[in-house]
Amino acid sequence: MNTFDQLTALLDEQQARYRVMEHAAMGKCEDVAALRGTALGQGAKALVCHVKGNGMKQHVLAVLPADKQADLSRLASALGGLRASLASPADVDKLTGCVFGAIPPFSFHQDLLLVADPSLLTRYDELAFNAGLLEKSMVLNTADYQRIAAPTILSFLREEE
Repeated sequence: MNTFDQLTALLDEQQARYRVMEHAAMGKCEDVAALRGTALGQGAKALVCHVKGNGMKQHVLAVLPADKQADLSRLASALGGLRASLASPADVDKLTGCVFGAIPPFSFHQDLLLVADPSLLTRYDELAFNAGLLEKSMVLNTADYQRIAAPTILSFLREEE
């Protein structure tokens, strides 16, 4: 079962409030938000990271609003590690089954810890994200996302300049 099918099965089973949109594959968050008709900040950007140091080696799916930037040092510190980096394309594929840009804000792999910045859950009533495929998006009720995905909540956004 591919990621899109896993995701829709989970959301249906959990009676989530969501809708699916099909659109042209887009590379930039701004472009896909315009296609979806959603605000850029509603986008749930999912980054596969590798946190190391202090005896820690952990892959993390860090989810944040698409209009913000992650501070990987803050992410590492919040998890008790010393440093964090983006995972390699091979690790992204192994852990998510998705290409970069299509990763939904859900972890279906036991070795991929799901964390979300608290701002993701408080700014909008719905989150928008690519649903495992570049040409399919979902718009999901934010409370349903938090209930079903149950991410660990950590602050890791880059400070505004």
